[in-house]
Amino acid sequence: MCSAVHFALHTVKAKCTAHFRSVSAMESPSDRLSRARERAGFATATDAARRHHWNENTYRSHENGSRDLSRKAAEKYAKTFKVSSGWLLYGEGGGVEEHGRLMSVPLVGRVGAGAITHLFAESQGPFDEIDAPEEMTEETVAVEIDGDSLGRFFNRWVVYYDDVRSPADTTLVGRLCIVGLADGRVLIKRLARGSRRGVYTLESQFEPPLYDVIVEWASPVKLMRPR
Repeated sequence: MCSAVHFALHTVKAKCTAHFRSVSAMESPSDRLSRARERAGFATATDAARRHHWNENTYRSHENGSRDLSRKAAEKYAKTFKVSSGWLLYGEGGGVEEHGRLMSVPLVGRVGAGAITHLFAESQGPFDEIDAPEEMTEETVAVEIDGDSLGRFFNRWVVYYDDVRSPADTTLVGRLCIVGLADGRVLIKRLARGSRRGVYTLESQFEPPLYDVIVEWASPVKLMRPR
């Protein structure tokens, strides 16, 4: 059964239409940074700085407004707190909705030929932000399909999944997943049972199956939709 059939099982939903509080643009960047940090689960600026190995004085000065928030710093904090740098700096784009739900997730890579997913390195940037799906969690991220590797209709579509990197198991058989292999490749494939325990066959629409592959981690695709 080809992966295209599995695509049809995912309802394509419209982009999030929830609006942010009108006060958002009137807040200072430091106010928005504080809100994003609290929503991300850090009670104090010190907690966030220590958890992410930031200079505590620098981070506190950004949050209390004694130091201007640079674009580079905003991009770093936005990626960590899963908001957009534009929202932190100017009150634009995806930030924290009135009811507290994060409204954007980070774009962490692109899907190229062979359904190979090229994940951005931590040192790369700036990172883009994508509207969050309703089914999101704190671990939800997105990759963008570049080209017709998953079919010509899916160019520029966004694939959402939770970046938890759990070991593959039989509950994922028959599902379209982001899978990490021992050789470092990250693919979007449909998981099927292998010839023996502990291995899987990876299926796609346009390429031959990869038989009896050891999958180091797998995460099911939550949603696909056009960008």
